[in-house]
Amino acid sequence: MTVKKESDAKWNLDPIQRAMGQLGWWHIVVCVVVFPLKFPVAWHQMSIIFLGPSINYTCASDPALERCDAACTSWSYDNSTFASTITSEWDLVCLDSNLVKLSQTIFMFGILVGGVLFGSLADKYGRRPPLVVAVIIQLVSGVATAVISSFWLFAVLRFLTAVATGGTMVTSFVLIMEIIGPKWRELFSVLYQIPFNLGHLTLAGFAYFLRDWRELQFALSIFSVLMLSYYWLVPESPRYLFTSGNIDGAVAVLETAAKRNNIESATIRNDIELYAKEKSRTASASDSKGNVLDLFRTPNMRAKTLFMCFNWFVCGLAFFGVAQYIGHAGGDIYTNVAISAALELPGTLLCIYMMKAHGRKKTLIFSNTLTGISMLVIAFVPQSASALNVGLASVGLIGMSISFPTVYLYAGELFPTVVRNVGIGTASMIARFGSMIAPFVAGFGSIAYWLPPCIFGLVPLLGAFFVFFLPETQGHPLPETLEDGENFGKRRAPTNGVADVAASVENGKH
Repeated sequence: MTVKKESDAKWNLDPIQRAMGQLGWWHIVVCVVVFPLKFPVAWHQMSIIFLGPSINYTCASDPALERCDAACTSWSYDNSTFASTITSEWDLVCLDSNLVKLSQTIFMFGILVGGVLFGSLADKYGRRPPLVVAVIIQLVSGVATAVISSFWLFAVLRFLTAVATGGTMVTSFVLIMEIIGPKWRELFSVLYQIPFNLGHLTLAGFAYFLRDWRELQFALSIFSVLMLSYYWLVPESPRYLFTSGNIDGAVAVLETAAKRNNIESATIRNDIELYAKEKSRTASASDSKGNVLDLFRTPNMRAKTLFMCFNWFVCGLAFFGVAQYIGHAGGDIYTNVAISAALELPGTLLCIYMMKAHGRKKTLIFSNTLTGISMLVIAFVPQSASALNVGLASVGLIGMSISFPTVYLYAGELFPTVVRNVGIGTASMIARFGSMIAPFVAGFGSIAYWLPPCIFGLVPLLGAFFVFFLPETQGHPLPETLEDGENFGKRRAPTNGVADVAASVENGKH
């Protein structure tokens, strides 16, 4: 017991974290249940590659005509790779060829809406209820997409699926970060991302064996039926219950966690009630609830929000942009998707060590700089050196594979509990803007070969520069109130001679 208390003291744990422990069987079971959510996230985000790919076609109504001649009224499609796609089923060719891209833009906009909407709902109603609602919407809309007969119904249902997918992303991540202790947050924030990588990898396998787009869409969507069990299996975040004033609910969850983790639970209620009284003495009335405006209301919180949101934009732009840049290499589509997905794994795994050994700040600076430099070098390499260009772009993708898990954890630790969901939801929204414009940036290559790699290089470097102004969060307790969020990372002038210098040195260790 003494060793455990010393460990807790080292990490400066709050009473909530002490009650449930930093990591135990209760935490592991919750993570094992929640992590599979990232499989459908990857499947739905990337599936358009196989639902609406570019395919060869000719004019069927009059083979003598050019395929996009105004007199051509029907088309014949090459089915050697795909048995059926939305392109061939609804004739999304010639003047209508941009509708496929539009459907993906609508989908990414849905992710944006879902992150903000469910982030706000989760801060108001808790993490668990919006998560369950999002899973239900994802299941119903995803399966319905496989049976509709109109492109515009397809686009609407894909939008609803995306809203739900964005909701599952933000609520599940915040729930995990609110229960895992600071000693293990680096590891679990990255482990949380690995099912996305595996989902990206397995998508190619599903598509290889299911060449009809409806069969593929149904198979990717029906998996969510297993997640209806979240209504019974996923607990509410005790941090949310505490900050919303539901002390009895928080104590009930904490006592269950303590028993599963073999931690003494007799004093939990007394400790939490004392903690609540302490918080009520120091917190302002506005701290009981928060909204997106609270992220910008005070100067320190505003600066941290802007710098963090820009780095999410960097991830959205560079990750999807560089991945598309690699995808232009040609060859077998299934192999290309599998290889690009496999490239994400080394960076994601390396991220575990880097955040643990060097903290969030240095890791994000390094990964953004790695991507920035590797992409800028491409601008000075001859276009004919395709192997070298693909290699450099692959290094850039590895950098972004480190940055994305890092910003997830960094934001989760930076935003206070009362606005954590809306904060991550807002940052995720900014990332979606980046991912929506990424294809257009990649297309600037038709203007000048060096332009896309320059943009994909300079933007991450600017993001790395902004990280210098963010505080390190490793080893610090999660900020709970708006006041905690504003004070976290502030530099205070010494007022008590040697004592203040010693305190500054001690804080600097973290």
